[in-house]
Amino acid sequence: MAERVVLAMSGGVDSSAAAHLLQEQGYEVIGLFMRSGVNEETCSLDDPNALPVINLKAHKQGCCSASDAADARRVADELDIPFHALNFQDAFGRIKDYFADEYLAGRTPNPCVQCNNWLKFGKLWEFAQQVGATKIASGHYARITEQDGEYHLERGLDPGKDQSYVLFGIRPDLLPHILFPVGGFQKGEIREMAGEAGLRTADKKDSQEICFIPDNDYAGFVRRYRGEQETKGQFVNTAGEALGEHRGYEHFTIGQRRGLGMAFGTPHFVLEIRPETCEVVLGSYDELGRTGLRADRMNWLADVGEEFRCTAQIRYQHRPAACTVRRLDNDQVEVHFDEPQHGVAPGQAFVCYDGDRVLGGGWITESFQA
Repeated sequence: MAERVVLAMSGGVDSSAAAHLLQEQGYEVIGLFMRSGVNEETCSLDDPNALPVINLKAHKQGCCSASDAADARRVADELDIPFHALNFQDAFGRIKDYFADEYLAGRTPNPCVQCNNWLKFGKLWEFAQQVGATKIASGHYARITEQDGEYHLERGLDPGKDQSYVLFGIRPDLLPHILFPVGGFQKGEIREMAGEAGLRTADKKDSQEICFIPDNDYAGFVRRYRGEQETKGQFVNTAGEALGEHRGYEHFTIGQRRGLGMAFGTPHFVLEIRPETCEVVLGSYDELGRTGLRADRMNWLADVGEEFRCTAQIRYQHRPAACTVRRLDNDQVEVHFDEPQHGVAPGQAFVCYDGDRVLGGGWITESFQA
């Protein structure tokens, strides 16, 4: 009897190709679309025997939009696999709360990481257990490898598409149950494979925006979600001198240069956000450099010492930087980089690697210049 796997189907080419690959590998595949984004959209998938679904309006784009749900369902039909669309909108409120709260605290959130941690893999595994599946899968560009009975999370083989950074928060005990079918391929190969299999998503554009902010107006979302806030204040330099007024600190993130709303003659970068005074500190690129950071809420996917060398990423697609990590306790670390890193933003994820292997990661609380 074939091993049963529940696949998160987003309606994109990657999860569609993942379904095709899993079938070729002999798995019994069940597709699950996790509806979690824009409240007013519902889905009318036409199987009255399916698990509870939501109504569908055919607009919006993103990884959990109405049109994506329809694409996922059609691919499942093409591959003749069972398909369910479940409504996680209530649980997704936690992601929206987190996003708004982080911006209002002067930090830079990463909702995709939290969605993976709280919803996608946690809820996916819960559903898998309900339907008798022993594996869960997604279309992420990452790999799970096994050595001497130990399971590793590793980078995807396509360096331009690798998504291991956003997966660091997966529970270690889930690694033996996870499959990433597309992680061993280049993106171009996946599109070609999907086309040869006749999948309608083969040429579909990749989603870029956060699913609950399709217009990419983060500050506008915070204002609509939390109401008007008293966040206007002063731009200041590192000496504390006022440079002008800004429209609200939620419009800015560490390292930002464009869109400041003022012209200064020379490039100015956001160095710090001070929500308690509503000040946004600006300075030069050199002043943006930081040689260290502290992070908390670490999730370890490997056994590491109290102090160890590794490379680390401080944001998605950041070039990995050599550093020394010292564990302050099991939950917190202090990191010293060999070279200054620019744009170290509290609220972003810090992920450490040994070559391609993810050792663990956490959340940046502060940066410093030693």
